[in-house]
Amino acid sequence: MSVNAGLLRHDRTSVLAALRKLAGSRPGIARVLPPAATAVAFLALFGEPLRLLVQDWWQLPEAGHGLLLAPAAAWLAWRAGISDRSTPNHVLGIAVLIVAVLVRYMSGLAAELFTMRESIVLALAGLTIYNYGARQVLWWWLPFTLAALSVPLPELVTQRLALPLQFEASRIGAALLSSRHVPVLLTGNVIRLPGRELFVTEACSGLRSLTALLSLGVLMGGIWLKNPISRLMLLAVAIPVAILINGVRVFLTGFLVFFVSPAWGEGFMHLTEGWLLFVVSFASLGLFAWALVIGERQLGRWRTRGA
Repeated sequence: MSVNAGLLRHDRTSVLAALRKLAGSRPGIARVLPPAATAVAFLALFGEPLRLLVQDWWQLPEAGHGLLLAPAAAWLAWRAGISDRSTPNHVLGIAVLIVAVLVRYMSGLAAELFTMRESIVLALAGLTIYNYGARQVLWWWLPFTLAALSVPLPELVTQRLALPLQFEASRIGAALLSSRHVPVLLTGNVIRLPGRELFVTEACSGLRSLTALLSLGVLMGGIWLKNPISRLMLLAVAIPVAILINGVRVFLTGFLVFFVSPAWGEGFMHLTEGWLLFVVSFASLGLFAWALVIGERQLGRWRTRGA
């Protein structure tokens, strides 16, 4: 019995020595293995909603802004780096991860895509808290906000928002057409012209441009502006700009249809017109952001002189 026990101790010592030798010969394994295992587990749990999200970014026009926001969020997180005040919080991080996993599977059972996709952002926040602490989430507030905004809104919400926006765009377009002495009869979201009817559909409601402008407003405000009030002002301006520009788009469509050709109200020309006006709205928002930057600098100089 004693001989066997001695052999077991000898074998155990040999195995431990071999493991130490392997770890010493390959010091990178100890550092690479935990992140690799975390990545595999993350893809196993959230790979399907992530795949569906990327698919919607690529295929759905109203979700296309995610192709810009997701890479921008990753780049901004990398640029900001790790905060000096970051302290890992394993307990809170694991708690957030558990909640994210529960939300992911409960929303998957209910076929609720929005919540299931937002659970990806929640899981990333949990991993950040586990490794760096809650302060790091605050340090990365802009990347996390952009990541959350890259998830398309639920269809129930978009349907509730689209109809009022359709009516508003129709009203603005009809008013502008009347100001140019074009005979117009407005009925809901239908603009009746002599011999022609324009339907302001859900795709022309301006919800896509509004979502994209709000996301770009968050991005510009987070990068260029320092004062939270200035950032809120930028977001507040993005809403009327999107609505007004979409009304102008309806007006231009009706104007071209009435004075030039009905073909200008559909197809490639209509799509090109929409892109050009979105560029105009984006440039308008950028000019307002630039004015806010100048205002913040001027205010900083006044405070410096007063001090």
